[in-house]
Amino acid sequence: MTDSKQEISVLFVCMGNICRSPTAEGVFRKLVADAGLDEKIHIESAGTHAYHSDEPADRRAQAAAARRGFDLADIRARRVSATDFTEFDLILAMDSLNLATLQDRAGEDCTSSIRLFLEFSESARESEVPDPYYGGTAGFERVLDIVEIAAEGLLQHLRKVYLRDAG
Repeated sequence: MTDSKQEISVLFVCMGNICRSPTAEGVFRKLVADAGLDEKIHIESAGTHAYHSDEPADRRAQAAAARRGFDLADIRARRVSATDFTEFDLILAMDSLNLATLQDRAGEDCTSSIRLFLEFSESARESEVPDPYYGGTAGFERVLDIVEIAAEGLLQHLRKVYLRDAG
């Protein structure tokens, strides 16, 4: 979904697209904007399931993100579509179950690189972003801790691999 100005597109994916992937979208959007690269990187999020289509991010995710200066208010849940596999350069799953679901749905015409988001984290002790949905506030804070580190690593990766002239 990159237009003529944007060089790279990233889709963050979890199951319902109301906790982890909108958090990753909001965090990464701010990092990209702060780096002055929002004209070069297109960012969205989606879910492998349509449990919450067109709903806003979970209120607890929004509150935790807002406390750290990230805005999730305009993000609405949507299900991953068939066109996402050709429109996005990177599709980043929050966990291995969603990664497997994405790989199963990708099809032969898939041009996206489908990976785990935490592959970009330099200090993650885990390989998956835990789902905070059934827990309390601490779970959403933990997700933000993990996502912020991985988002920094992702931005560094994109700068090296796709945006060689962008710093």
